[in-house]
Amino acid sequence: MAFSTGNDNGPMATINVTPLVDVMLVLLIIFMITAPLMTHKVEIKLPEATLTKTEEPPKTPPITLAIQESGSLYWNDEPVTRDQLESRLSVEAQKTPQPQINVRGDRTTKYRVVNEVVTIAQRQGMRKVGFIAIKER
Repeated sequence: MAFSTGNDNGPMATINVTPLVDVMLVLLIIFMITAPLMTHKVEIKLPEATLTKTEEPPKTPPITLAIQESGSLYWNDEPVTRDQLESRLSVEAQKTPQPQINVRGDRTTKYRVVNEVVTIAQRQGMRKVGFIAIKER
């Protein structure tokens, strides 16, 4: 801000409003140009929702596959072999809706063994395969 000395030999106490007016005029011009663009409307037809309640299929309980470090498998806490696992999974894959498969492995189980079980489940046509873990305390 420039101060000029008047007759008093002191600083001039009035504010220079020219830059303020320049900024306000630029903002006014921008507003005048953009205001008509904001009122432009596009006609679209939105889909309407139907509020009729559809019957949900009965929920099936999830199947838990437990894998021990030794490689032994358990179908809902019942011991199974790999051949039995494949046949049971192929039967479950044919059901509608498919139950979810939850894979639970020991802390020391090799990931290779868990990956083999998940691959078997996917090959048999199971789409919902998840993992169970315990939250660390």
